[in-house]
Amino acid sequence: MAVDREAVLRSAAALLTRKATATMDEVAKAAGISRATLHRHFAGRDALIRALEDLGLRECEAALDEARLHEGTAEAAFRRLVAASEPSAGLIAFLVTENQLFEGEGMNEGWDRLDRRIEELFRRGQEDGEFRIDLSAAWLTDAFYGLVSAAAWAIASGRAAANDYHPMLVEMMLGGVRRRVTP
Repeated sequence: MAVDREAVLRSAAALLTRKATATMDEVAKAAGISRATLHRHFAGRDALIRALEDLGLRECEAALDEARLHEGTAEAAFRRLVAASEPSAGLIAFLVTENQLFEGEGMNEGWDRLDRRIEELFRRGQEDGEFRIDLSAAWLTDAFYGLVSAAAWAIASGRAAANDYHPMLVEMMLGGVRRRVTP
């Protein structure tokens, strides 16, 4: 029987998000496969983490493409980005908190590419007068990742309903980045 590698990775991300110290045995059990099968696909924890990073980067790139960040207003593009990020929110939450990704040779250039694309959206919103200019586009990008993670954790733990993902992110983020017009 063939193993659905992506399903194994999603199970691993869900478990590791809740329990960062989970063993490979626990990851295998969560994925419904044997430890030997897990090791045939991922030689060890580092290989598993790198595979999770690769999947996360691909999914984030696809979400950015789907959101069409250059079309329409920056606010409309941001709303599309939130909607497009929802299916990968749990994986993003795991990756944002995984320290191993930032050790050794440095951060994967894929993350730099993602950051640049999202920063560009916020910068465009600032230049067009939609978003406030007293917060840097880099900070707004980090805040976006943080809110995606917080929403994923709240939903996974039952503190928020799954259908609240979009309104939680959009209202919290846009409520904080909209340019304030003084009377």
